[in-house]
Amino acid sequence: MSATTPSSTPYYYVPAQSSHPVMAAAGLFFVILGASQWINGIDWGAYALGFGLLWWLVVLFQWFRDAARESEGGLYGRKIDLSYRWGMSWFIFSEVMFFGAFFTALWWARAHSVPALGSLENGILWPDFKAVWPSVVAGATASPAGIVEPFKTVGPFWLPTINTALLLSSGVTLTIAHHALRENQRGKTIAFVWITVLLGFTFLCVQGYEYYHLYTDLNLKLNSGIFGSTFFMLTGFHGFHVFLGMLMLLFITLRLHQGHFSAERHFGFEGAAWYWHFVDVVWLGLYVLVYWM
Repeated sequence: MSATTPSSTPYYYVPAQSSHPVMAAAGLFFVILGASQWINGIDWGAYALGFGLLWWLVVLFQWFRDAARESEGGLYGRKIDLSYRWGMSWFIFSEVMFFGAFFTALWWARAHSVPALGSLENGILWPDFKAVWPSVVAGATASPAGIVEPFKTVGPFWLPTINTALLLSSGVTLTIAHHALRENQRGKTIAFVWITVLLGFTFLCVQGYEYYHLYTDLNLKLNSGIFGSTFFMLTGFHGFHVFLGMLMLLFITLRLHQGHFSAERHFGFEGAAWYWHFVDVVWLGLYVLVYWM
C-alpha cells in the first residue's frame, strides 16, 4: 500500500485494461512446456523453460511496477487494501491445499500403496520385494519389478538442518524488519529485509548443492521410484516457492529504498511477510516428514 493518502483517493479504484495477465500466462505456458519436455529427455525443453522463466519474470516486474505506481499515486483506498488482504489470504490457502496434496501423496504411498505391494498375492509375483519405505530399510527401492536403479536415501544431517536454520533465521529477521517499519525505523527495516533476502538466496544455493550431491553421490533422482518422485516434487516445489518469496521481498526492499510504505500503510510488505512465513512452516513439515521419517 502507498505511503500517501490524498483526499482524492477513489472509493474503489478500477484499473485500465492490461495485457499483464495474458502475458504472464504465456510465460508460464513455456515454463510448463519446457519443464515437461526437459524431464523427458528432449534437449530443447531446457531452453523453453529458461525462456518462459525469463518472460514471466519480466512480466512480473512490469506488473509490480505498475501496481506500485498506482499505490504511490494515491489511487488505493481502504477497499483496495481489504481486497489485497482477502486476495493474499485466499492465495495462501490455495497454496496450503497445493502442498497438502503432495503431503497426502507421500503419506498414501508410504502407508498404503507400498505395503499393498507386499501382500501375499503380490508376493508370488515378486518374492524378493521388500514392501517398506526406502528410508526405513536400506536398499529397498519400492519397485517390485526391480526397474528402479539402486539409490541411497538422504537424512536430516547436515544440509537439510542447515537450511532449516537458514529459513528459521530469515523468519526472525523479517519479523524484526516488520516491527522496525511499524516504528518508522526505515534504515533498520531495509537492513533486516536485505538480510532476509540473502538468507533465502543462501537456502537456494544449499538446496542446489544438495540436489547435485543426491544425483551424483547417492543416485537419488526424480525417477527413483515413488520415493524419488515424492521427494523431489515436495522439496523442488518448496524451493520454487522460496524463490518466489525471495523475489517478493526483493521488490519490497527496492521499494523501501525509494521511500515507499509508512508505519501505518504497508500491506505490500505484510503480504510478502505472510507468504514468507508460510514457506517457513511448509519447510518444517518437509524437514520432519521427508528427512527424519
